[in-house]
Amino acid sequence: MESSELVVLEAKPGAAMDSQSGLHTGRPRIYGKLTRPTGSKTAALLLHPTSNYMGHYLIEPLARRGIATLAQNTRYVGNDSLLQMEYVLLDVGAAVSYLRSIGFERVVLIGNSGGAATMSFYQAQAEKLTISDTPAGDPVHIKPEDLPKADGIALTASHIGRARVMLSAIDPSVTDESDPLSTNPELDMYGPAHTPPYSPDFVARYRAAQHERVKRISDRAIERLRYLRSLPEPIHDEAFIVYRTYADPRYLDLSLDANQRVAGGIRSHSHKMGPKAVNYSTNSLARFTTCTAWLSQWSFDHSRADGPQNLARTSVPIVLLEHTADASVYPSHMEEWRQAGGERLVSHDIVGGTHYLFNQPALIEQSADLIRDWANRL
Repeated sequence: MESSELVVLEAKPGAAMDSQSGLHTGRPRIYGKLTRPTGSKTAALLLHPTSNYMGHYLIEPLARRGIATLAQNTRYVGNDSLLQMEYVLLDVGAAVSYLRSIGFERVVLIGNSGGAATMSFYQAQAEKLTISDTPAGDPVHIKPEDLPKADGIALTASHIGRARVMLSAIDPSVTDESDPLSTNPELDMYGPAHTPPYSPDFVARYRAAQHERVKRISDRAIERLRYLRSLPEPIHDEAFIVYRTYADPRYLDLSLDANQRVAGGIRSHSHKMGPKAVNYSTNSLARFTTCTAWLSQWSFDHSRADGPQNLARTSVPIVLLEHTADASVYPSHMEEWRQAGGERLVSHDIVGGTHYLFNQPALIEQSADLIRDWANRL
């Protein structure tokens, strides 16, 4: 027997104008769904910085296995244009605090997809709080009691961090940030000059150019903030567009970081578009962002939310589920997670598992079994 209920939690105020809703700004709330089997003593928290996980595929399977699940949204659900990871910590903390307050003896964090780096960041700060501001220098009033510790972390189809995803996916062939069609053909993975399998020399030049483009955008964000905040009437932030952010060579070249995936990457499959079309689309990674949000979540040099680096700072048990046909989380990422977790981490393969486990019900059940067995040993 299980029950589901809407959970509405108070959230600490975030950055200025982080919502267009005056109601939300003055009375911030975050919303989730708690599915609770009768007699359950263990709760799992499912959360992603911007995706709505209230319909997540693990909720019912875990409930059937006696594990309650809180699928909690953050203040940034559905819109990452102003997302700052430091405020996401407060939303995770509110959810963990709630689960403790209603009597759960064990609370585990499920880091699925982009939730993996988020949960690792949270637990690292819960164990030792070091953050008092954002990368833009804005104060974040976090207290240790805002971030209660969890008892374990389950990682599944786990991205290593939004900034790391951006670094690998941004198109380095863009020559003019104000022109979405500007292209250097020598760095165009979709152009006729370079076709998969890509040469090692091309991949090396491509990766270096990706670093350079990310750094240029980050440097400009810092310069603009410095200028805007120095005005006689200071302006806090500025919005801008980042064109073409879906161009990882691994999308087309299956020999790079090889696993059982099919070509195209996860957004190409989800939207039934070719990866080049996704790259030029109006809705992709960081298409609309702000200086402060870019620095906090997308900037490799400034974001603090790197998954493996934060996981290494935690002390709790970890289980890692590798989806072997994942089209956006690769074997090298899995190795980084394993190295970060060390002897605390147990790893299992979900053989043939795609990123979202679409139309793979048996693999969903397998994942739920593995998470339950691990959680019961905590």
